[in-house]
Amino acid sequence: MGTAAVISLAEFRQRRARAEARQELHKRFDRWLDAVEEQVPKEPTLEQVTQVVFEMRQELTGMITEVLVGQAHAEALEQQTMPCPHCGRMLHARGSPNRTVETMVGAVSLSRPYFYCVRCQEGFYPLDDALRLSERRKQWDMQKAAASLAAEVPYETASGLFNELTGLSFSDHIAHEVVGELTKGLTVLSVSPTAEEIAQRVAQVAEGRTWRPILVLAIDGADVPTRPETAKGRRPGRKRKRAKRARWKGQWREAKGFRFYLVEGERIVHLLSWHQVQSDKELAEALRQVKEAGLIPEEKVRLCVIADGAKWIWKFVKALFPLAVQVLDYYHCSEHLHKVASVQFGDNPEKQTEWMEATVARLFCGEVQGVIGDLQRMKARDAQAAEEIRKLIGYLTNNQGRVDYGFARKGGYPIGSGGIESAHKFIGHVRLKRSGAWWYVERANQMLALRCAKYNGTFDRVFEDYEQRAIVRNT
Repeated sequence: MGTAAVISLAEFRQRRARAEARQELHKRFDRWLDAVEEQVPKEPTLEQVTQVVFEMRQELTGMITEVLVGQAHAEALEQQTMPCPHCGRMLHARGSPNRTVETMVGAVSLSRPYFYCVRCQEGFYPLDDALRLSERRKQWDMQKAAASLAAEVPYETASGLFNELTGLSFSDHIAHEVVGELTKGLTVLSVSPTAEEIAQRVAQVAEGRTWRPILVLAIDGADVPTRPETAKGRRPGRKRKRAKRARWKGQWREAKGFRFYLVEGERIVHLLSWHQVQSDKELAEALRQVKEAGLIPEEKVRLCVIADGAKWIWKFVKALFPLAVQVLDYYHCSEHLHKVASVQFGDNPEKQTEWMEATVARLFCGEVQGVIGDLQRMKARDAQAAEEIRKLIGYLTNNQGRVDYGFARKGGYPIGSGGIESAHKFIGHVRLKRSGAWWYVERANQMLALRCAKYNGTFDRVFEDYEQRAIVRNT
């Protein structure tokens, strides 16, 4: 005879609990299947069958979750004593209140033991901590999905889509609260990829190449619609009725931002964006944080900075990235040239075109000094032309080292700000610039930070940090 296998009491109980859980699941599935069959019409179409299953699926997945939780946390469900986490006093269970939470797989009901410490005047649910439950009825998976939707479309639309796509409800009000809590205190480093992730993308682009890849830092601003803080508070009018027109006026404010991206042939590889309604110094501080965190592998790339002629931008660029190639955005520059051509040769379109083409060609050949000299000798046709010529001379003089577009082209560097303009569109414009939308600055910045996280590929990490903060705060 063979030797009998010896198992521990704990292992025996675990096996028995697993068998009981499976039996319970089979019973519940049979009841669910009976309910589904009652709802399916005779000779149904595929769409009718799938609609019934879709509408009732959460009853099945919810009860499966309940059984699996009961199996995995059997000891916590039957727990009768626990030491107080604060004073160490032994506590006894005071019943097992029921709590129903909502998840992406349906509602889950839990009857878990409750403990209360009279000395510390605080209650505890050990199972809630073990399951890492949110204080909200809507659990983390639902909050994450709702926040992701709200980052793309207005809250009311997000609420409707959530219900349509999942069969679950998530109000626009709760979505608004979740986004506010999720994005509170986010900084550029909160939404940035890690140095390792950026280095990996750089290595992928550099693979098989002789020259180091070009990494571009583009800086620019775009207006967003904001409302003043005085717009907060109660509005006149009857309850649940639309109040009279607000007595505040909206204001377009500049959301300054920067974007790091790699140039790979005809396409760009996005690395990092940060956009906020912020001051010059705040944007510069965000750039400084990125640099000091070591996120940009300057020794492995050819760094190029492209921006308009704003002096404050180049002041900070020189301080933070002194070795970077500096390029004045060609389209901003051409606007200044067109303005001079228009006022100086306004009655002669052919002369305008001839002067523009010749001047641009000289800039592409590195003859900025010659262009400045010709402008200084140019005889203005009137006072307006004289003023525009004066402005252009100062503009080109301040940016002499940034307008050699021929050199930039030969080196493979971009000369236009399309990279940052597109970032403004897909991060800011598509969400903030909607009909009738006027944002409080705080809310606008929170939404911009959330969208930066999504397009930087760090949304999952940002949400995990939010979840962890909430759990720590509630323990």
